[in-house]
Amino acid sequence: MNLLVTGGAGFIGSNLIHHIIDRPEIRVLVNLDCLTYAGHLENLERVAGHPKYVFEKVDLRDKAAVFEVVKRHRITHVLHLAAESHVDRSITGPGDFIHTNIVGTFHLLEACRLCWLEGQGEVEPPPGGFRFHHVSTDEVYGSLGPTGYFTETTPYAPNSPYSASKAASDMLVRAYHHTYGLPTLITNCSNNYGPYQFPEKLIPVVILSALNRRPIPVYGDGMNVRDWLYVLDHAEALWQVLTRGRVGETYNIGGNNEWPNLRIVERICDLVDEFRPDLGGNSRRLITFVKDRPGHDRRYAIDAGKIRRELGWTPAHSFDEGLRKTVRWYLDNQDWVRKVLAKASRSGTETRA
Repeated sequence: MNLLVTGGAGFIGSNLIHHIIDRPEIRVLVNLDCLTYAGHLENLERVAGHPKYVFEKVDLRDKAAVFEVVKRHRITHVLHLAAESHVDRSITGPGDFIHTNIVGTFHLLEACRLCWLEGQGEVEPPPGGFRFHHVSTDEVYGSLGPTGYFTETTPYAPNSPYSASKAASDMLVRAYHHTYGLPTLITNCSNNYGPYQFPEKLIPVVILSALNRRPIPVYGDGMNVRDWLYVLDHAEALWQVLTRGRVGETYNIGGNNEWPNLRIVERICDLVDEFRPDLGGNSRRLITFVKDRPGHDRRYAIDAGKIRRELGWTPAHSFDEGLRKTVRWYLDNQDWVRKVLAKASRSGTETRA
């Protein structure tokens, strides 16, 4: 396969590239990323000289440039991860989410439709056929009550501009399959955590706030529940769906790790105290409750039974194991943290870590 990974310099994308680049099925791996504040080539220093790896600095909003990359590299498979993804930012500035997540996905779909189905790119189909795998979120399903799980047939009910933009892009992908016959797959995943996550999401914010003895912000009462998935488990699931999933299908990917936000914050505080006893301990005293986010979904939980039954995928990491690895990684990689925060500051991007 000639594989295109969009958003490969981001959190999930860079972990995915590390995880799959040596697979023998891959002839070339093209990373298409426009390097926003959350995309960093520092995430990919270990693969920068790999003979299969190619980087293309391209914005998905540039339709002609996207088509040119798909055509020139004779792309046969796509893992589409590029997206604006931070809910808070979608509330204060929804425009970027509409243009990147919806219009950008449209441009990529069009490029693949023209190159694969109409032959404008003269791309020969591989033995197993072309594949366009769109990576989405469980947030498209809205909010759950205290019981129940999202399944692949749960009606969409997005509650933020971010989740609405992802829901719209999901529907575009589905429409291109049913209207044009484009060979698409969709995955909706629960909250990811692990190395290389930009320090604005909950887990890195808590780690770095505890490390620097700053107040740790917790929205509302802290009892909002999320299902947590270690990023390398997600990367393996994405590969399995890309290579073995049924075209036209959707697969939910979850970690079977439901935790209230406050309990996660407390556990991270305890791990920082364990790993850095020189800080004086009692990091929990830094927890500060702040006004809740508008439209804050109360609970997400994924039923990942379909991907387990059809593809045999289950998470390899327990939540405690993954969280220990994640806290350790951030404590051991402060140079990376400083680099990405400095880059964000130079670009005028407000950071929340």
